[in-house]
Amino acid sequence: MEREKTMTKLAFLGLGVMGYPMAGHLQAAGHDVCVYNRTTTKAEAWVKEHGGRMAPSPREAAGGAEFVMACVGNDDDLRGVCLGPDGAFGGMKDGAIFVDHTTVSAKVTEELYAKAQEAGLNFVDAPISGGQAGAENGQLSIMCGGDQTAYDAAEPVMNTYAKLCRRIGDTGAGQMTKMCNQIAIAGVVQGLSEALHFAEKAGLDGRAVVEVISQGAAGSWQMANRYETMLDDAFDHGFAVDWMRKDLGICLSTANETGASLPVTALVDQFYKDVQSMGGGRWDTSSLFKRLRKLAG
Repeated sequence: MEREKTMTKLAFLGLGVMGYPMAGHLQAAGHDVCVYNRTTTKAEAWVKEHGGRMAPSPREAAGGAEFVMACVGNDDDLRGVCLGPDGAFGGMKDGAIFVDHTTVSAKVTEELYAKAQEAGLNFVDAPISGGQAGAENGQLSIMCGGDQTAYDAAEPVMNTYAKLCRRIGDTGAGQMTKMCNQIAIAGVVQGLSEALHFAEKAGLDGRAVVEVISQGAAGSWQMANRYETMLDDAFDHGFAVDWMRKDLGICLSTANETGASLPVTALVDQFYKDVQSMGGGRWDTSSLFKRLRKLAG
């Protein structure tokens, strides 16, 4: 995929495990990037590693930027970096585009889209999938909602760290698509965990089992990338359970509003609650396997 080469003035808000490398890709592509992070030491480390600039508030980071990208924690965090006296919306120039990579509710997305419009700004919801490795390697899948013209302008910038970037529909469609992503992952990880657990209890070599079944209909990204660490009882290789429960909570709440039935998702959410009670809130999502091992004794 061809990467954007023209220098653009950008701001990036939120330097977590995803945002830190994403902002790095933008700077490496030749853009003029100013970063903001709630923990200043992280922003200082980013500037030391990548160059660019840092600002003490979202508003100052966004000053004069053509695009402001955000990747923060939840609905309240997103409101915090957008609104208020220190919020990015107050510093953005007329017609600038705010691109939100956070996984949040469609409700807050629609709220902030409306406020952006009132302020003469554009807003694209653009949640991401691909995990930390995808962010580091510039191979994220980005699912977007918002006005077509705003998306068309932002797409070349997002392609800097994307494997695939696509507009699904109007405002909120990106977040709805990310919910589909998390719903699908929840069931797949539980199924993989049960398969490995069954193999273990049957006295089979889990690695040999996966070598065979991964080449057929059972194969998946989760199987290819997580089965070895699961068997090794290592669960620090990806998206944390705490964040997955946040996302599944959004899915289940939205399902109640739309009338969708998500019985497997609701069940797996409770399994992740069990993992949290085991002290595994910061373990990655494949720790559903560890839960089964514990239950079996």
